[in-house]
Amino acid sequence: MSSPSEDEPPAESTPRLTEASYIVLGLLALAGQGTPYDLKRAAQVSTSYFWSIPHTQLYTECARLAVAGLLDERREQTGRRRRMYSLTDRGRRLLEQWRDEPTADLYELRDASTLKLFFGGDPATLAASQLALHTRQLEVYERLLSDLADASRGQRLALECGIGHEREFIRFWSRVSETDPPVADAQARRPRGRPPR
Repeated sequence: MSSPSEDEPPAESTPRLTEASYIVLGLLALAGQGTPYDLKRAAQVSTSYFWSIPHTQLYTECARLAVAGLLDERREQTGRRRRMYSLTDRGRRLLEQWRDEPTADLYELRDASTLKLFFGGDPATLAASQLALHTRQLEVYERLLSDLADASRGQRLALECGIGHEREFIRFWSRVSETDPPVADAQARRPRGRPPR
């Protein structure tokens, strides 16, 4: 078995990449370059609406991706000596591969009010708070959509997805608030000795 030539570059191993990794790569692809703080601010008005990650993870992920060769890192020589990151060619290639791969995962719903509803929370009380929250969020998304005249097609479609979700939550919680009696009335009508279905 022959050994690889000394002139051949070593094969690149691909680091383990998570959604947080791709958020960092994607935000830097959009911005061109930025500090972890810049990425945190960009995420707050974009990706955090549909994929939240702790802000501290953006800082650690930038450093990890730089070590893996997916980001270039420049450090200011004076002042706060902030770290400025940008994509390497390899980082851009991996982002493009990931972006174009179909996703086989279903939407993961983690909603505290639905969980409380399942375990017997008062539908009328839960519906009142959820209607207010989802109505406000719908207004935020609709305002963002109207303000993003120069957004990419993908960014507009992501916002339209969020708008659709908020409208469905509003439809659902409106129906709950209109059709479900307060919990005290429901308990009074329930036959004794039989658990609720």
